[in-house]
Amino acid sequence: MALATTDSRLNHPGSGYAINVTEKATTLAAPTRGAAQHGANLPAARGPFSATVIDALRNPPHEVAAPATEPRAADPFGEDVQLALQVCYELHYHGFAGVDPEWEWNPTLLRLRAALEQLFLAAMREQVAGGVDVAGELDALLVQPLSGRGLSYFLRDEAGWWQLREFFVHRSIYHLKEADPHAWVIPRLSGRPKATLVAVEFDEFGGGHAERVHARMFADLLVAAGLSPDYLHYLDHVPACALAPVNMMSLFGLHRRWRAALVGHLTAAEITTGPSAQRMDDALTQLGAARQCRLFYTEHIEADAVHEQVMRHDVVDGLLEQDPDLADDIVFGIQATDLLEQRLAEHILGRWAAGLSSLRLPL
Repeated sequence: MALATTDSRLNHPGSGYAINVTEKATTLAAPTRGAAQHGANLPAARGPFSATVIDALRNPPHEVAAPATEPRAADPFGEDVQLALQVCYELHYHGFAGVDPEWEWNPTLLRLRAALEQLFLAAMREQVAGGVDVAGELDALLVQPLSGRGLSYFLRDEAGWWQLREFFVHRSIYHLKEADPHAWVIPRLSGRPKATLVAVEFDEFGGGHAERVHARMFADLLVAAGLSPDYLHYLDHVPACALAPVNMMSLFGLHRRWRAALVGHLTAAEITTGPSAQRMDDALTQLGAARQCRLFYTEHIEADAVHEQVMRHDVVDGLLEQDPDLADDIVFGIQATDLLEQRLAEHILGRWAAGLSSLRLPL
């Protein structure tokens, strides 16, 4: 199901996806199989920690012995730690095919996960500035230059179709469960912050219309791009830097201790998504992409312009009115989001600059 176009940027000798540039763009009539498919297959391990977790899950619940490698000796942003965390967190979402659901609350697996979480948290803390100036952090996010060197600018100004498809694969790990990690914070809030955050989540989940659920819309995008819409289908393809932002959301969401950090993350995301979605729509328009590809981004241009104001003035301000001491956690959530997104962008752009795929496995 290739999307043809007249733009020669679609062809890349190493992409494994040659396109006939003499044809005009066509829309795809293939039906979407859904935004998520329960029971994805377990991925291949990437080191001792992910191997310990994955090998355990292939069997009935039992006591999990930690690997000989000390967690503090592992790379907190590396492939092994990030995949191990991702697999552990997925037990709280859809789980994996053939894995006993009782694993979700296995005490020894939770103990191993907690050790890796502490490693991940410490590494993020070490690499951000911190502080309590919430307004200053959010104001800085509002500055959007007309041109820049970031990933969305490259996708708009220089990328070919093969690069956009790789970008979709990176984002599929989150967008096929979009807004699910943020739902964990709802029972940890109260009053105005809770009521208004629920209003934002209501939009993310389609406002009562299944076809408008953002995860479903991204699945439609994948189908239109000739990619699989199946939940976690590309888990083996994406590197650790694509898993880390999703793991951060799950970590913040599953711990009441980090509820304000999740609010900071979500607010930062809502502020920056609208402008970047506009650049993505521009890129897709230039390449003659199908309407189903563009719809996901045009939806975010409009919705996030409203969400930005709600998150900043009702959720964040309301939360700080209730508990001013949460300012440093909100700032941490904002800064950690920027840190992990920058790491992902640098990886993708660096690989592309070298003429290489940004994925671990070819499409």
